[in-house]
Amino acid sequence: MIIEQIYTGCLAQGAYYIESKGEVAIIDPLREVQPYLDKAINNNAKIKYIFETHFHADFVSGHVTLSKKTGAPIIYGPLANPSFDAIIAKDGQEFKLGDITILALHTPGHTMESTVYLLKDENGKDHAIFSGDTLFLGDVGRPDLAQKAGEITEEDLASYLFDSLRNKIMPLADDVIVYPAHGAGSACGKNLSKETVDTLGNQKKTNYALRADMSRAEFIKEVTEGLLPPPEYFPLNVKLNKEGYEDFQEVLKRSAIALSPDAFEAAANETEAVVLDVRHQSDFVKGHIPRSIFIGLDGSFAPWVGALIADVQQPILLVTPEGREEETIKRLSRVGFDNTLGYLEGGFEAWKKAAKEYDTVSSVPASNFKDALDKNDVPVFDVRKDGEFLSEHVINAHHTPLDYINNYLSEFPDDETFYVHCAGGYRSVIAASILKSRGIHNLIDVQGGFKAIKDAGIRVSDYVCPTTL
Repeated sequence: MIIEQIYTGCLAQGAYYIESKGEVAIIDPLREVQPYLDKAINNNAKIKYIFETHFHADFVSGHVTLSKKTGAPIIYGPLANPSFDAIIAKDGQEFKLGDITILALHTPGHTMESTVYLLKDENGKDHAIFSGDTLFLGDVGRPDLAQKAGEITEEDLASYLFDSLRNKIMPLADDVIVYPAHGAGSACGKNLSKETVDTLGNQKKTNYALRADMSRAEFIKEVTEGLLPPPEYFPLNVKLNKEGYEDFQEVLKRSAIALSPDAFEAAANETEAVVLDVRHQSDFVKGHIPRSIFIGLDGSFAPWVGALIADVQQPILLVTPEGREEETIKRLSRVGFDNTLGYLEGGFEAWKKAAKEYDTVSSVPASNFKDALDKNDVPVFDVRKDGEFLSEHVINAHHTPLDYINNYLSEFPDDETFYVHCAGGYRSVIAASILKSRGIHNLIDVQGGFKAIKDAGIRVSDYVCPTTL
C-alpha cells in the first residue's frame, strides 16, 4: 500500500495518491492532473477512483479532467448534486482498491455533502481518514460556507458538524492517521496547524473542537465565533467544481500569448483588464507599470488573487519574471481565473527599454521609519490579519487588514505622508499597489515589515499570545 500526500503550499492544500496492487485512488486532485497520471504510469498502475470530499470553494479541483483522461469515476458523498456524471456514495459504502478498502463516511457540517473517507488496510483494520474540510489539525471546517437564506444557518451547519465529529470520527481508534485537505494558511478554517499529518488520538488531546466534555452549545459558539467573511471568489469556485470547467491545457493555449510593449499597452487601454505584476516585491517597488497590481508568485499567490481580484471572469494581463509565464497561468487557473489575455514579452525590462512610463513605490528601511516616528507622530497602517495585529502592533497604528483593504480606503489620509507595513514586506507592497491604483500615492512602505520594525527598536504593544485571543 502506498499513501502519498501531495501538498501545495501556495494553496495550503493536500491531495492524496493511494495505491494498492496496481490500482490507484486520487483524493481531492488539483486542476493540473498530469502529475497524478505520470505517477500512476511510472508505477505501472491504473487510476480506478477519483474521490472528492466536498465541493471545494478555495480551489478548482482536477476531478473532471482526470476522469475524462482516465475513465475513472468521480465519487462524492451523499447529497452531492454535480452537473456531470458521478457516483453519489451512500453513507458507509465501500470501494475496493487492490487489497484495501475505502469507506465513505458522510460528515455534513462544513458543507452538507462533506464526506470523510476511511481507509482500511489489507487486514480490515482502520488505518487512516482523509478528512477533507471536516477535520483539520487543530481546527475544524468553517460552517458558514453552505448556509442558505431561509433554509440553513451557520449554527445549523455547526450542529451537524458536532454530530459528524462525535458520531463518525471520534469513535475511531487513536492510532488512525488523519490526512486533512488543508493546513495553515487556508481560509477554510480559523486556526489550522502548520503540520499536515497527525494521529486522531493526538487531535483528541489538542484540537479544541474534539474536547470529550464539550456540549453542543459550546461547540456551536466556539466554531462560529470570530469567523471572518469568506473570500468573494469562493462561491465562483464552488460553481466550477459543481458544473465543470475548461481543461487547463486549453486555458494555457489561449492565455500564453506574448505581447510586445506596444501591444500590451494597447490591450490594457482597450480592455478592462487588470495588469497583474507577479515579480518579487523588491522589483515591483523599483519600477512597475502605472496602476498595476502586485501579487508576487513567491508568496501565497493564488489565495490573494482570489481574495483581492475576486471575480474569476476578470480579464488579466501579466507581468512576470521571464520563464515563469506558464507557471503564473497555471496558478491562476487553480483558483478559477482563466481569463488571462497575455503577458508582457521580455518582462518589465522590455517595458523600460520601450521608453514607456513607469511608477515606483517609496520604500524605506525600518530604521528610517523609526527616525520619522521619533520626530513626529506620523500615521502608520498595519495590513496584517486581526490575530497578528491584536497579538502585537506599533503603538497608535491603524489596522487595515489587506483582505478587506478596499473597505478602508476612506481611512487613508490624502493630505499627508503615511507609512504601511505587514509582517515581512510582501503584503504591504500588495497594499501599496492597490492604494496607488486608486490614486493614493502619499505612502511609504516599510521594508521587512513588523519583524524589521521590532529589530529597529520601535515601541510596540505588549505581546498577547494568539491562542488566547
